[in-house]
Amino acid sequence: MPYIPNTAADQEAMLQAIGAASLEELFAAVPPDLRLDRPLAIPPAMGELELTAHVGELAGRNLPAGQTACFLGGGAYDHFIPAIVDFVAGRSEFYTAYTPYQPEASQGTLQAIFEYQTLIAQLTGMDVSNASLYDGASAAAEAVLMAMHATRRPGRVVTAASVHPEHRQVLATYLANLKTELVALPTPQGTIDPEALAAAIDDQTACVLVQHPNFFGCLEEVQTLGEIAHRAGAMLVVSVDPISLGLLKRPGDYGADVVVAEGQPLGIPMSFGGPYLGVLACREQLVRRMPGRLVGQTVDRRGKRCWVLTLQTREQHIRREKATSNVCTNQGLLALRAAVYLAAMGPHGMRSVAELCLQKAHYAMERLASQAGLKPALDRPVFKEFVVRAADGQVERRLEQARQQGILAGVPLARWYPEMADCLLVAVTEKRTKGEIDRLSTLLAGGGLLAGTREGSVA
Repeated sequence: MPYIPNTAADQEAMLQAIGAASLEELFAAVPPDLRLDRPLAIPPAMGELELTAHVGELAGRNLPAGQTACFLGGGAYDHFIPAIVDFVAGRSEFYTAYTPYQPEASQGTLQAIFEYQTLIAQLTGMDVSNASLYDGASAAAEAVLMAMHATRRPGRVVTAASVHPEHRQVLATYLANLKTELVALPTPQGTIDPEALAAAIDDQTACVLVQHPNFFGCLEEVQTLGEIAHRAGAMLVVSVDPISLGLLKRPGDYGADVVVAEGQPLGIPMSFGGPYLGVLACREQLVRRMPGRLVGQTVDRRGKRCWVLTLQTREQHIRREKATSNVCTNQGLLALRAAVYLAAMGPHGMRSVAELCLQKAHYAMERLASQAGLKPALDRPVFKEFVVRAADGQVERRLEQARQQGILAGVPLARWYPEMADCLLVAVTEKRTKGEIDRLSTLLAGGGLLAGTREGSVA
């Protein structure tokens, strides 16, 4: 009985229990043309020894970031994770716990989430944070829905090409069946033109969604953009890199209404793309529009400090079809990792990491710019990411040469921006050394030598 834990006798007993004479009768409601009328096209069964070897061989085809010098970015970054993060998050009390549907039995989980909310509020400068969302993309979409409800302007949302393209795709999916116009401003210079933003906003615009630093690594004029949005009665939703807040002004200090982020840099491994953490914080006036759940602190009947689910705005709990969100859980374990990371690093540690990212990114940009055939593509201030243009357009060949030498050199941009097919996005975290950056520069500069080399891929 490998994989399917029931026998023919088990199936017969279940059919009798539900009053069906056969499997054919059970599935009679499924149209014949939708049924599979042949065996599954899978290879013969393997023994445990063979299967273990086969799975090991498949896994060996992957190239984990930890075994390379990783300059990948675009939303997932190879940051250092202190050992205490794995130690605390790996404790069975947290690791095996489910979301706290029964708050009175989940005080440890609730306290951890409360600490996470407090730390996120301090990091972003906002009044309140929720208990986390699924990822940065869904957090951005939920923030836009918040703004639409709060402003009572469902007609128009303005964003820009400098916002992560996959986040914009998720937002478009959220808005697909609503009568909402989603406007994406072109950013040929790498950042939003304030004048273009002012022209794009009307009296039906609910919010402006800005990423800072943006997808290209550039710093937006967020305060000016926020002023333009607010003059028109729209809200400012800002997506941030949480590490950047060790140096950059907090969104709450320049007038953001809602702040979202991909929380992966906060002690969460890259893990080949997930699961990650959606961060969302807002001004207090918007707290009842906030999606998901909010943990609050109170006292029990004996006067002892305790924690409760103060707000739960999902549709199962309140307002039914009028609920602000259908988010039904939060990334509790990953929020815990973020809380432990932030507590362990503290303000000075966060500033140190941000400074190292900034300094190393600028050193890398200067080294690459000194090589023939390579130059920065955008003349804008950057934090830890930047875009490089290859004069010969041979981006994939340069990346393949670097991969062969154990360096994941960057993310090609052609997938999202066809006009930038000769560009790649390079991210430099605090983990990268001077030697790795110098090797990156040398290998990318020699990319034109790879004529005829087989192009590879990394899972």
